[in-house]
Amino acid sequence: MKTIISKSILVAGLVCICSLMACAQKQQKESPSKTNGKMEWNKLTAEEEDVIVHKGTEYPGTGTLLKNTAKGTYTCKRCDAPLYRSESKFESSCGWPSFDDEIKGAVIRIPDADGSRTEIVCANCKAHLGHVFMGEGFTAKNTRNCVNSISMNFVPDK
Repeated sequence: MKTIISKSILVAGLVCICSLMACAQKQQKESPSKTNGKMEWNKLTAEEEDVIVHKGTEYPGTGTLLKNTAKGTYTCKRCDAPLYRSESKFESSCGWPSFDDEIKGAVIRIPDADGSRTEIVCANCKAHLGHVFMGEGFTAKNTRNCVNSISMNFVPDK
């Protein structure tokens, strides 16, 4: 009987020590701030939220970045993470900005549920960017990231 009680006390003591150690570990800071347990990103307009959060699409040919030819970096509208460099932008005449390459690790590809397309999202905040298409032959890389202008900001090179 004493052995069972001793083992129970030992196990309970180990559980308490492990719990205390876990609580004492330094918490890693996340990119956006947290208020009331909710992530805070850049403030979005209703139109931006429709595309970025609810996976909508802006009307083709209307995006402010479609005809942009300046040198610089395209960043995520929601979290400001760098996504694309201007050198990878090309004219595809599809109605949305097109890029044949993203900044390494900046974009995640997610197959649509029906398997017909592949969605692209910001790797940092999971904002909807658009879709990626392969094998169309527009560039040597044979890739077209078709991105909603409304999902991005543009930061010109200095």
